[in-house]
Formats: sequence, structure tokens, C-alpha cells
Amino acid sequence: MIITRPRRGARALIELLLLVGCGGVQAQSMLPESSYAQLHWRLVGPFRGGWATMAAGVPGRPDTFYFGAAGGGVWKTVNAGRTWTSVGDELPPSIGALAVARTDPDTIYVGTGQPEPRYDISSGRGVYKSTDGGKSWTAVGLEATRYIGAIWIDPRDANVVAVAALGHFFGPNPERGVYRSTDGGRTWTHALAIDDSTGVVDLAADPSNPNLLYAAAWQGRGWPWLSYFQPNVGPGSGIYKSTDGGASWTRLSGQGWPSGPLGRIGLAVAHTAQGMRVYATVDSKKEGGVWRSDDGGDRWTRVNERASVFGNSYFSRLTVDPRNADTVYATGQSIRRSTDAGKTWTEIKGAPGGDDYHYLWINSEHPERWITASDQGAVISVDDGHSWSEWYNQPTGQFYHLAADTRFPYWIYSGQQDSGTVGAASRSDYGSLTFRDWHPVGGAERDYMIPDPDDAHVVYGSGLGGPLSRWDERTGQVANVSPWPVSSYAKRPTELKYRYGWITPLVFTPTVPHALLFGAQVLFRSVDRGAHWQVISPDLTGKRSAATNCEESVAIAAATACGYGVIFSIAPSPRSAELIWVGTDNGLIQLTRDGGKHWSQVAPPTLVPWSKISSLDASALDPATAYVAVDNQRQDEFRPHVLRTRDFGVTWTEIDGGLPSGEFVSVVRSDPTRRGLLYAGTAEGVYVSLDDGEHWQSLRLNLPKAWVRDLLVHDNDLIAATQGRALWVLDDLTPLRQLAPSLLQESAHLFTPAAAWRVRPNNNRDTPLPRETAVGQNPPVGALIDYWLGSEAHGPVTLEIRDSAGALVRRFSSDDKPEALEAERYFEEAWLRPAPGVSATPGMHRFVWNLRYPRPRAIEFEYDIAAVFEEDTPLKVQGSFVLPGSYSVVLTAAGRTLRAP
Repeated sequence: MIITRPRRGARALIELLLLVGCGGVQAQSMLPESSYAQLHWRLVGPFRGGWATMAAGVPGRPDTFYFGAAGGGVWKTVNAGRTWTSVGDELPPSIGALAVARTDPDTIYVGTGQPEPRYDISSGRGVYKSTDGGKSWTAVGLEATRYIGAIWIDPRDANVVAVAALGHFFGPNPERGVYRSTDGGRTWTHALAIDDSTGVVDLAADPSNPNLLYAAAWQGRGWPWLSYFQPNVGPGSGIYKSTDGGASWTRLSGQGWPSGPLGRIGLAVAHTAQGMRVYATVDSKKEGGVWRSDDGGDRWTRVNERASVFGNSYFSRLTVDPRNADTVYATGQSIRRSTDAGKTWTEIKGAPGGDDYHYLWINSEHPERWITASDQGAVISVDDGHSWSEWYNQPTGQFYHLAADTRFPYWIYSGQQDSGTVGAASRSDYGSLTFRDWHPVGGAERDYMIPDPDDAHVVYGSGLGGPLSRWDERTGQVANVSPWPVSSYAKRPTELKYRYGWITPLVFTPTVPHALLFGAQVLFRSVDRGAHWQVISPDLTGKRSAATNCEESVAIAAATACGYGVIFSIAPSPRSAELIWVGTDNGLIQLTRDGGKHWSQVAPPTLVPWSKISSLDASALDPATAYVAVDNQRQDEFRPHVLRTRDFGVTWTEIDGGLPSGEFVSVVRSDPTRRGLLYAGTAEGVYVSLDDGEHWQSLRLNLPKAWVRDLLVHDNDLIAATQGRALWVLDDLTPLRQLAPSLLQESAHLFTPAAAWRVRPNNNRDTPLPRETAVGQNPPVGALIDYWLGSEAHGPVTLEIRDSAGALVRRFSSDDKPEALEAERYFEEAWLRPAPGVSATPGMHRFVWNLRYPRPRAIEFEYDIAAVFEEDTPLKVQGSFVLPGSYSVVLTAAGRTLRAP
């Protein structure tokens, strides 16, 4: 074990000296998860809210609210948004609908799968129910619906439930429409079945007569390519009415209702002195806007014609003020209010750039208390919308791609959907990761943010439609360095010289000198920081110049020929500057072995057209080996697909054994130090293989269920970008890099520790942050020592630290008793966390030595102000730090004495 003291420059820590880990024996079978259970994912953050799809409160508990996130599960607050707690870590992560029972406020139903169809959309697994306020959940069916838009609970009976099932977005399926249960979800009736292309996205009931229920039907279809030219409209869209609490339904065709194909419809119902009023937002090219019926749906009037504001496939939710049927709210790029029954509207909440609000819930018993769900998270008002809580306490950001720099501590870079860019420190000087430990880095939301390998102060960022920025931290200036600075956003490929998609890949070559690669339908290369560009490939997507009828709605068979495909992933080899792999979103894998002079299409014929090559990974240990993750969810196919080649793409092997059949794979990464060690990110977690993909097993550990969009092996850590639960780090991969089945047959085994860095855990000398402040976790401070015990130890297990001369520095034993030091504790006990001791139980263990000598004797001890709630409050005086240098670890257990290194 080598201990190093980091040196500081004027502004940041200097580069980290890497210690190359030792390779392990390649495993031939799966290992029990207990063999690496001591590993722990830690949340980095940032605490900047991500897309919330639905929200609700509890009328009789005015401070209790819930929200469902597009990729972050279900969250709960009992203090009106001051703090939020996840109550859905084991649920499918994508939530589309949420409802709380009026008669039993601890009963909650959630529908999974987000109902705002777009290029990237998270699917679900049906309906879940909690009867204890979110502490536990039970699956209650409807798995095949995939996307659920709304849930209605009868205010008289929590067992009577109606579910608006939108159904599959990228293909037909019969499990759509309205499902109804009268026994709390044990059984379901398909109460409204329209056809296999038309689902239901919204439900609304008469507040004074729950037997009167309305459903918004929507016929829409998505396609594998990013297309703005095939509108999500159809003749199946419309409004249905039930007069028996959802048991039977009749389609409305009242006088004045718009004709022709319609898109998404949003509904709200109010009761007036004249009768039942129904509001509707309608997505229609000719007749979109806000519609109103004052007689329950028999006759309709378009009261506002701003179709672009009040009707589209992304927004369409209405909420009526329970105090006044003429006051109605519409969510969209802002929250708008009408006080004249929908005729005129005023913006009451929003920001430049569009916060994109998806739902507003108003408490019927305390109508001044609201909660809204938006792209930036969920916020609460307790004063009729005049002021709001914040969304900077919700780690629900949807992140895409990862990069890290070479500083110590290293910084992590990514793009967050709908919010912007992030550069985040992996470690803070102040005990925990807070708002001061991350900042924007130029660029655009969603795409790649990558630091210059030669200058970590410079970050390049790509975005939707092809923008490419270069941001300099020292000056704060952002330059546009795109090789073709004409956005392709919402444009047909026939209109453009170069075209880009939803994701615009960007990467530096790992070989020196580092070239910058940028993908459109061709591959660009720059060797001067984006000042000049060279096209080093032909069109790699299969476009044919002779293609016809490309201006019309394009069928899937013609989409490639017409040029809808783009480069989606780029993987330059760490071993050769001439070797570059490229994957497209329409199922092609291209390879050059001479720096772009010649290209070969090497995708296996088993890949169907428009299979998205979500990630490519070129092995750092073998130039002929590469790994591919294929994401086919946009073709309504959710099976995992991971491919491996060991001969430059001549042959491919599908390596998905052990991956769940319903979880598509977004990313696969190979470990740069151990041959055959692979990591995969799927729709709900992380998996690991120790035998080059022949067998996979879960590496989720304590990570909440989340769509893992990207993984990055950086130094000795594994970083995960999730689509709804922010950024996470698995610290110190040493056990995985050294594990082998034979080790688990031993009575005891000591792993060779990685290099340790001598840093102070917390340099804070001011008042600690309040316990309510949302923070991320710092990595463990000190040397991480991993060991395995095959059985319960008879006698004490000891760990000794010895210096390079063999002298004893520190000794720890499983028989050690907690320190009995007197110090006045004038704060609550939750600020303390006892130091873990040496374990003598069977299995894998991780012990952290803080790189200090034993604590000296002192006249008195006191607690340090450098404290983090529920993490640690150090007791002074502490032992001195050891000097940088080489140390060894000696494990004594089961009659054996083992030393490392």
C-alpha cells in the first residue's frame, strides 16, 4: 500500500499519480453477491431536481406531499418540501401516475412508465400499491401496459380504482385504455378497450358526483428515429364518458367538438350552478387550444385558440381551483391561470428557457396549498402560488454521458436533461458534497461534457441538434467550435448538409496527441481544440442519394435511405490512434484501422435495422476486442443485447447471460486493468461480469433502481450516470479486480489494497450545515482494506499496519472495545457515527484505516466543529497522520497470517 499526500496548486489539486492495479485470474463462473457485498455506491449528486411527472398531496395532512419522477421513483415530504425522502427505491424507476386515496391517506397507487412520449422515454411495469404511506409496495398488475398516464381513486372507496393506460409508444398492443378494479388491484376489468393503437392518457371526475368520469383517448405512435414530421395524432383520439364510476364508457361527439385526427387531450371537471363543466386542452393543427363544455360534454366551444401553448404531446394537464369553477390552471412551459373559464390566461410561474410544468395539484381542503411537477422537479406553495419551495433538494436529475478529469480529487462531467451541464467534484474539502462542489460547464443539456485531457480547466460540450461549445473555467467564456454551426433540430435530413440527432457524440482520443472526434452522419476530427475540423469519413449511416419520397412521412424501411440515421457512439482505441469504432442509431457499426482513410461496416447481420448502438467500448487490453450495447426499446423490444468481438468485428457473440429479460442495456464498459471484467448499465441497474460477458450478475448493491445511461471506469472507481437518480460512485474496485472463485475456497484472504491518499476528512471551521441540508457523500477517508473470511473466526481477527521497515504503526482487532472517552455531548446523538470495527463474521469485509497513529492521551477531549450530520463528528485530540510512504497490511484470522502487498 502506498500513501501519497496530494499537493495543491493555486486553485486546484494537481494531477493524480495512478497506481496500476494487479490483474486477477479470469473467473469461469458466477460468484455469490456476498463476495463483493462490502462495496457501496455513494451519491455524488448534484441535488438539482429532475423531471417530475406527477404530484399529489394529502388533503387532511396539509404538509404531506408525494411526487413521481420520470426516472427517479416516488418521493415524499412531510414538511411541505423542506426535505424529501425516497419511498420508491425498489419500484420501477419511471413513474407516470400517482394518486392518494381520500378515505385512507396511507393508500397510494402509482402507475409506472412516463406518459410524455419523446425520443428517450422510460417504460414501466404496471401498477404498484402502498397501504403504509410508501414504506412498502406491492405490484398489482397491468405490466403489459408499459406507460400509464393517470390513476383515479373513488373518493368513497379506496378499493375502487381506474387506470388510464396509454400502452406501448413504439408499437401496437391491446393492453390500452381504461382498467378498473373494485378490490384494490387484486383483479382488473378492461373497462374501455378502443384498439391496439389508441390508449388513454388522462382521467377526470366530477368532484360532486364520482360516478361521472371522463377519459382522454390518444392515438399516437413513435418511431426509432428522431422525427418531428409524423405528428402524434389519429382518429382514435377523443373523449369518453362514464356514468357508473368507470364500469362502462361512451364516446362523446357533442356539437362543436373538433373533427379530424386529434392528438393528446387533457381534462379537468368542475361543478357549476348551471351543471357540470368540462375543460379540455386539444392537440390539433387546425383546431387546437382550450375547449369547454358547460353541459357535461354535449356541446363544446373553443374558448382559446392558442394551440401551440395549450395543446401538444408533451404537455396537456388542467387543474380547476376547488373554490371557483371559473378559475383553471394549465401546465406547460409555464403555469398559466385563467379566471374567466378559459378565455384569457396569465403566466403565474415559469422562467426563461421554460421550466416545463407537467401537473398542478391543489388541496381541496386547504386550497392555498399546491404542488407542481416539472422538468426541474417538484415544488410546493402554501400561499396560492405566490412563493414556492425549492427543487435544489432532490437528487433526481436525468444524466446522460460521463467524463472525468485527471485532477485530485477528480471532477465528474455530465449533462442533465432539461437543466443543463454539470461539473461535480468527487470529493469535497468540507466533509460532504454540497452546492459549492458543482457548477455548470458551458455546453447544452443532455449530451457529452468532456474535459481537455491536457487542460482540465477547458471543457467541451455537445447538445441537441449539433452545438459544440468550448468553456474555459479561468475566463468563464464559452466559444462555439462546432464544425457546422447550423442546428438540425426539428429539420428534415434533406434540408441539411450535416445532420445531428438527440445525442451528439463527442470524445477525445486516449492516445497522445489527443484528437477531438465529433459525430454527425460523418465523423469530424480536430487536432487544435476545435479551431479547425477535418471530415475523416463518408456518410456512415447508409443514406442513399437515390432515395425518393423523403419529404413525406417516412416508413421505417425508407428511413435509412432517406438519411434519418446519425452517429450515436464513438470509441477510439486506447491502444492505437488509427483504430476507431463508430455506432449509429440505425444499426450500423463502422470501423477504421487507418485513422479514417478506409471504413468497414462490421455490424452482424442479426442486428435489425434501427437497432440503436447505444454504446461502443474499445478494449484497453486487446485492440481486436470491442463491446457493444444495443438499445432496442424504440422498436418496442426490451430484451438486453450485448455484443462482443475479438477479431475487429469479423465475428460477434451475444453475451447477455444473466441479464434480466426485460431490461435493455444502455452501456457496457470493460475494465482497463483486468481482462474479462465488464460492467453494464441497464434500464434498472448495474451488472458485472468476471468472465468477459459469459455470465452477468447484479452490481446494484445499495443503488436505487434507476436507468443507468452511462458508466465510466476512472482510476480505481466506477462512476454511474442515472436517468433520474443523479450521479453515483462505487469507490475502489480492488475486490472485483482481484476476485476469483478459488479465493472463496480459502479460510481467509487479504486483498492487495490500492494506493491511499492522505487528506483531511473535513476542513470546515464554521458552523456545520444544518441536518436538513441535502448533501452528497464524500468517499471513505483513508486506506480501504478488503478481506474475506470463509467461516466464523474462532479467536480474534486482527489487522496490523506496518511501515516499510516492518515496525508496527497500528493494530486493530475484532475484540477491540469502543473507546470510552469522556466528552460533553451537547447535540443530538445522530451527529455521531461509531467507527466500524474489524469483523470476524463469514464473508467479505472492508475496513477503513484513517491513516493516523493511535489517539494520544489527553487531559480532556471535545467534539470537533468539522461535523457532518449522520456521518461523523470527530473527537479531538486525534492521532497524528502517518507520513507518505509504503506500508503493508497483515491479516491474522483462521489460524493464518496474510500480508499485502
